[in-house]
Amino acid sequence: MKVLLDEKQLADGVRRMAADMSAHYGDEPVTIIGALHGCIVLLADLIRQLKMPLRVGLARANSYRGATRSPGAVTIDLDMLPDIRGRHVLLLDDIFDTGHTMVELLNQIGDLGPSSVRSAVLLRKQGRQQVDIRPDFFAFDIPDAFVVGYGLDFNNLYRNLPYIAVLEPHETAEVSSA
Repeated sequence: MKVLLDEKQLADGVRRMAADMSAHYGDEPVTIIGALHGCIVLLADLIRQLKMPLRVGLARANSYRGATRSPGAVTIDLDMLPDIRGRHVLLLDDIFDTGHTMVELLNQIGDLGPSSVRSAVLLRKQGRQQVDIRPDFFAFDIPDAFVVGYGLDFNNLYRNLPYIAVLEPHETAEVSSA
């Protein structure tokens, strides 16, 4: 495992992203919808940086299952959302990889009648996008590597790391066979 972004870099990136969001929204109330489970750490750190009136909701989005390194069909559960009709919504996810999860979340959230929907991610993975959209806010561009830590996992492991690390192929094979 090799550290890609350390704790200080992550804190600085979240601070920059929060400043961009604050400049965009000003004092307007915002509902932040976090995509579980990967956004938990980012969500906690980000909302402490924002000063506008906030509501928080959660959506469950899943495209990786078990010990796989490749995304599958996206499943979405919006049962934990507050009423967002007529509200500014900011969808928050950990990583923008192929983009299919983001597109599906944006489509389903858009159907609920918000006045606006923007998206934010901690990481934009280079060279993997398969959709025409891009996140409105992001903290870091990263290479096409399998990353864990700061909420991101592999087979439900490593979410608790305080940094972002690249898993080497032999490390994913070891976890898969354990």
